[in-house]
Amino acid sequence: MAHILIIDDSPTDVRVFTTLLEKNGHRVSSAASAEDGIALAKRERPDLVIMDVIMPGMNGFQATRTLSRDADTSSIPILIITTKSMETDRVWGLRQGAKDFLTKPVGERELLERIQKLLVS
Repeated sequence: MAHILIIDDSPTDVRVFTTLLEKNGHRVSSAASAEDGIALAKRERPDLVIMDVIMPGMNGFQATRTLSRDADTSSIPILIITTKSMETDRVWGLRQGAKDFLTKPVGERELLERIQKLLVS
């Protein structure tokens, strides 16, 4: 299936997402910081990025903007998944270049459906 890059500083969230995605046939890479995630995205060119927002150093909004404005990575869809649940957060994330936005905790079915939509569009 697809190669998905998870950029999230929570080992628990990375493990949960990785288990779910691999169980559904996806190949998963992960980075624990936005800076490492950007470098990995440029090197590996995943089919999709799952991005957390609240991380030390560069946050997920900044990383999303960086990836979406770089010619090498701008075609990679970004799905922001965060605990930030305000409508302004969703709007801001989409304005930074994310293609979709979900609030944690995310149900398995909804996550897989959103990923599938992004992969075919």
